[in-house]
Amino acid sequence: MQIQIALPDDVAYSLQAKWGSLEQKLLEVLVIEAYREGSISVGKVRELLGMSTRLEVDAFLKAKGVDLHYNEADFEADIQTHKQLQREAKLN
Repeated sequence: MQIQIALPDDVAYSLQAKWGSLEQKLLEVLVIEAYREGSISVGKVRELLGMSTRLEVDAFLKAKGVDLHYNEADFEADIQTHKQLQREAKLN
């Protein structure tokens, strides 16, 4: 889906000079807000912004002042992953 907005030329030029691509900036703002309110996952943020790793997404969100969603279930999953890696001797 394509969405168009109308901005006065002087505003658009000023914002473009400050932010660069307005299309990319608007996409980032939309994605950040959707993540912040819980409408999309980290995986969807990664996909929409063309990032290659979860760490890249985490760094992006942190730089934007967005708290990462991390709950008890996430913590338990991380514990299980850690234990699995220990069993496989993949941790130093």
